[in-house]
This record gives sequence, structure tokens and C-alpha cells, in this order.
Amino acid sequence: MVGQLSQRILLQIDGDDQPSSFDSIVAIDAGVERLLRYAGVSPTSVTGLVHGAMFTRGGSELARTAIFIGGSDVAAAEDLFRAAAEAFFGPIRVSLMLDANGCNTTAAAAVVSAARHQSLQDSRALVLGGTGPVGRRVVQLLALEGAHVTLTSRSRERASGVCQVVSQRVSDAMLTPVSASTPKELQGVLEGAEVVIACGAAGIELIDEDRICGLESLSVAIDLNAVPPAGIGGIAVTDKAKSLGHGVGYGAIGVGGLKMRTHKAAIRALFEDNDRLLDAEEIYAIAKSLG
Repeated sequence: MVGQLSQRILLQIDGDDQPSSFDSIVAIDAGVERLLRYAGVSPTSVTGLVHGAMFTRGGSELARTAIFIGGSDVAAAEDLFRAAAEAFFGPIRVSLMLDANGCNTTAAAAVVSAARHQSLQDSRALVLGGTGPVGRRVVQLLALEGAHVTLTSRSRERASGVCQVVSQRVSDAMLTPVSASTPKELQGVLEGAEVVIACGAAGIELIDEDRICGLESLSVAIDLNAVPPAGIGGIAVTDKAKSLGHGVGYGAIGVGGLKMRTHKAAIRALFEDNDRLLDAEEIYAIAKSLG
């Protein structure tokens, strides 16, 4: 039919042996009409896929094709994202999104949830286990909002490395890297914290219930670990703004509703134009617009 719009096509590109079924279902629920799934993609092989997406349509029809970079290995996905973006030239491009292992949508939802209870500008924020892919992004987004962020890790060297990377992206970032591998070290960094976000490995308690409930400065604590035991004692995975000591607590599913809405909205945003690059800060802006 003359004038009929072409289908919205999303290329789901994944470095794993099988593309994520979770990401596929979310894409379809977000309104993608045709999903093309590619597994085992490397930075050297992604260029051909990107060029295929770029050269089959022209003009306004370019906005009807987009690319999603996923996978369980966030570092590998970041390499794919960079290689895909470098394959574009001039105005011939399609929109591109990175959310491997939910890193960007989860971090965005956590920081937006925290901001419901505490103004982030000049706040004192503590990110526990902040050297992983979600933690790095939480630190970046908190810094973007003007928070004073203390980043903990078992290795101060690793924490310092993350702070250096974030400082390159957020020029006025106020970051303090700390090794907090003992209860005494942890108690020291807890004092005065208004926002506490735990991003550590699954199944590891980073702070016990007595300590978090005894923190008089606390406004909000968020635990992004969905596997028992909780990363923050006293927070259940489904908690959403539940009273916790002197503040409130969120579990992983408690922020999951906003994470899912953000993921779907970001997928839809890919088809608004042909030149969107959706990484942490762009996805965070979408999460903020959803509240």
C-alpha cells in the first residue's frame, strides 16, 4: 500500500551464546514489530550487522530500524556499543541502546527512587560494592546530580579506578574511594550517609540490619541484590519505600517496576529518530521523566 509505514525492526545484538529472552520479551512488549536476534557477536563482526541496518532504508525510514546491545557481560557489551557507534558515518545511522544485564535501566531506576526521598544535590551518598557494572553507573548518576559519593570496594585500588573513570565523564564529580572490607571500616563510611545503595555481588550481605537501622542520617537505602541473603539487612526484595530505621528501604523488585517502565520507554524512544545513542545518562533522563 502506498504510504504505508515500514515495520519497526529492532536488532538485538548479544555477545552470549543465546540472546537474552528477557530483553526479547521486553522489546516485543514495547511495540517492536520485528525482532532480529543475533548471538555470539564480537566487536569485529558487529560492523556488518550495523551496516545492514543502515543501508536497507533511507530518509525518515531509517528511524524505523534500531539496535539494542545486551548480554550478560557488560564490559563486552560496552565494546560492542562502541564498535557499533563507530560504524556510523554522517547522517546515515540508526538509534542504538546499551543495557547489558540491565545495567543502565537498573541504575537509573535506583537513583530516581532515591531522589523521591532525598534531594541529591549536595547529599551524602554511599554506594556499597560500587565497582561492578551497575555500581559504576549508580556512582556516575549520583555524581551527575551533585551528590558527594563515597564508593566502597574490597579493593581501594579498584574503587579509585572507578572514581577516575566517572570523573572523566562528570567533570565536577565529588567522589571518595574507600576500602570497606571490615565492619570497622564500614562503620566509618556509614556515618552521615543519607542515601545508601548496595550494588554488590548476589547473595552477599554488605551491611547488617542493626547498622542500617541505627544510621540516624539515613533517608533511603536501596538493595539491588535479588538473591538471598539481602545485600542490606532488613530489606526484603519486594520492599518499596518501606520504613527502615530512620528512613525507608527498597529491594530489587521494589525498584523493578520503574526499571521495567524505563526499559520499555527507552526501546520506544529508539524509534523517535534515527540518531539516538542511549547509554547511562540518556536512559536516566528517561527514568526521571517517568518519575
